[in-house]
Parts: sequence; structure tokens; C-alpha cells
Amino acid sequence: MMSDYKVEMINDGMQEFYVHFHGPNESPYQGGVWKVRVELPDAYPYKSPSIGFINKIYHPNVDEMSGSVCLDVINQTWSPMFDLVNVFEVFLPQLLLYPNPSDPLNGEAAALMMRDRPTYDQRVKEYCEKYAKPEDIGAATEEKSSDDEDEELTEDEYDSSDEQVAGKADP
Repeated sequence: MMSDYKVEMINDGMQEFYVHFHGPNESPYQGGVWKVRVELPDAYPYKSPSIGFINKIYHPNVDEMSGSVCLDVINQTWSPMFDLVNVFEVFLPQLLLYPNPSDPLNGEAAALMMRDRPTYDQRVKEYCEKYAKPEDIGAATEEKSSDDEDEELTEDEYDSSDEQVAGKADP
């Protein structure tokens, strides 16, 4: 079923695993490789899988900190006729090729995309270069352990993300 993808099992079960996902050609994501965590619910395929990027990606519909994906076909309109091949060959590539800035999980990415598309594309490429090289996906697993369901930040990540999220205080 997923023979064209590198898949890493998590623990001993068949319900949690990582899939190495390559950015679509002819897009600012081209050349990027992401480790995507997949969790299959007990009711799969009648209930949608949980999908999340492990290494960082700059995209209006992906939460930068958690990697959660905002995609209607996975979150709301899932059908048992879909399978994981649809997710990785159609749904995720379409999401990267055609972001929806009007329904963002990353408001900064959405605003930049609507205001200045060339700068947005450049930022996407910078994130690919910094976080989505093939050698980065091994490091991504170490940063976000599968045992850490709450995905707590380390003190360094907390300190650095604090400044980015908080912005400047009003005088």
C-alpha cells in the first residue's frame, strides 16, 4: 500500500508510524522532506487518521509548533473510501500547492502569503533548507519523542518561542 514511501513504525503496533513525505515538485516545498506522524484510530478507515508534521514546515494550514494539519478532507469530510495513499499522494501535496490562508493555523504565514507572495515563498524555502533536509528527519524524531504526547517544550524552545509569539508590548 505505501511501498513508495519510507515508513517507520512507532512501538510494536501497526496504528502509529512515521512516513517520510517529500514536498511537491514545482513548488517552494520542492526538495523538502518531512517526517509525518500518522495515528490510525481503532475505527479506521471509518474514522480519519491523525496526521502531523514532526519537523517544522512554514504553511498557513499547519501549526508551526505542534505540526497539526488543518485539512477538511482529513478533519471533517473523511470517507472510508479514502486511504493513506490518498493522504500522501493527493491531500498533502494539494495542501502544500494550494494553501488556504482564510482558515489558518499559522496566522503569520497566512498574512504573509496574502500580503507578499514572493516573500512567503522565500520563507517556505528557508524553512525547507533549515528544517526539511533529508538528514533533518532523523533529528526531528529525537526532538519530538513519541512518548511525549503533550509535546511540552524544552526550556530553550520555550524561551525562543516566547519572543516570537508575544511580540512587542504596548508602551
